[in-house]
Amino acid sequence: MALNEKALRALKPREKAFKVSDERSLYLLVTPSGARCWRLKYRIAGTEKVLALGTYPDVPLKAARELRDEARKLVAAGVDPGVKRKAEKIARADTFAAIAKEWLDLQRKKFSPATLTKAEWTFEELLNPYIGSRPIRDITPPELLVPLRKLEARGKHETAHRTKQRAGQVFRYAIATGRAERDPSADLKGALAPVVVRHHPAITDPKGIAELLRAIYGYRGQPATEAALKLAPLVFVRPGELRGAEWSEIDLVNGEWRIPAHRMKLPEQHIVPLAKQAVSILRELEPVTGSSRYVFPCMRGGGDRPMSENAITAALRRMGYGGDQMTWHGFRSLASTQLNEQGFEPDWIETQLAHAERNDVRAAYNYAKYLPQRRKMMQTWADYLDTLRAGTTPMRRIA
Repeated sequence: MALNEKALRALKPREKAFKVSDERSLYLLVTPSGARCWRLKYRIAGTEKVLALGTYPDVPLKAARELRDEARKLVAAGVDPGVKRKAEKIARADTFAAIAKEWLDLQRKKFSPATLTKAEWTFEELLNPYIGSRPIRDITPPELLVPLRKLEARGKHETAHRTKQRAGQVFRYAIATGRAERDPSADLKGALAPVVVRHHPAITDPKGIAELLRAIYGYRGQPATEAALKLAPLVFVRPGELRGAEWSEIDLVNGEWRIPAHRMKLPEQHIVPLAKQAVSILRELEPVTGSSRYVFPCMRGGGDRPMSENAITAALRRMGYGGDQMTWHGFRSLASTQLNEQGFEPDWIETQLAHAERNDVRAAYNYAKYLPQRRKMMQTWADYLDTLRAGTTPMRRIA
């Protein structure tokens, strides 16, 4: 007897599972827990089998019958619907998108949140729309080139190169796990336009630095912006590291800022010795933003997020410094150039700039490397900036 919706809704679970038949070998299996599962009994090559068609009411009666009819057509053509379903599932698991997700899941503990988010965006927005549904072993170099060419057409040459590198990581993982035989990204060497390296504009001569510092100390704006401007040349960290600084990372008593590894381009935390001038700036700011998580919060957002990426850039522009003269990132070049010219040990400078070492294992043990020397260097650097701003004596290198 054929089922109807009223009869299906009236079904109640029993102590043991039971079946309720519909038409043409379709039936509903009702379990003691109350689950109602559609099943189709069929016979192929002399063997009786059962195919699951979903659960009621997610799959209503009409839909279950349509699935039954599709499966019966396959059986009539000599195709086992159960085997076909398994093959399709395996094929889906071997697509570029599926393997990229699998690879990314393995990187979650290694990647910082920012890196993870960017990698997910690279796959979901830049690669998957073009090759995501393709079996990874079938993807050819020209196919991979299509999304990369589209990025180049938009002038995103560096993004195109990084996207190719990220795709290559997935292909190599697929090779290692036996689901691909070659990496098509390797065949695209020379197929993309080279990236033109553009250095961040920065003022690096003492006279220009002195004028910049006087402009900074004469700037009037939000207290957090004023403090960040004054602190930037003293600590010369990356813009994201500075604006994301949290009070919990700052030790004003010992004059030290420890930036956690997840916000760094290193596998370990980074120690920034704070000169007396830097501590003074932070102590003045503490009564204003100390109740916030962030040292430099976005005041419009109620202090629950850091200042925007454009805050310092906009301040520099208001002070009359164009994008071809000075950038937020330029404070790093400013310090690096002058410290090297003054004869400080390059290793001290590179460690303070937190430039990642090629050997990640070695780098993991270097977060406190040259710390005593760096403390002296940072204090001497801060004193030198004071003399420049005041127009007095130059810096002398410390031993």
